[in-house]
Amino acid sequence: MSDHNTDRETTVVHTSDGGSGGTILAVVLLIAVLAVLFYLFGDRIMGGGGDTKIDVDVSAPGNTG
Repeated sequence: MSDHNTDRETTVVHTSDGGSGGTILAVVLLIAVLAVLFYLFGDRIMGGGGDTKIDVDVSAPGNTG
């Protein structure tokens, strides 16, 4: 008969490269894109701007021939 109560060594294989630089880079880029969008469109988002009335009168010179 064989003895089934023998001690066995456990092998642990660690497959991570140990860095989370990609995740940090993605978060920084997301914050940068949101900051640019807020800078460009923030007045519309926050309800600012109000009414802007522009009156332009373009008249061609008369023909005095």
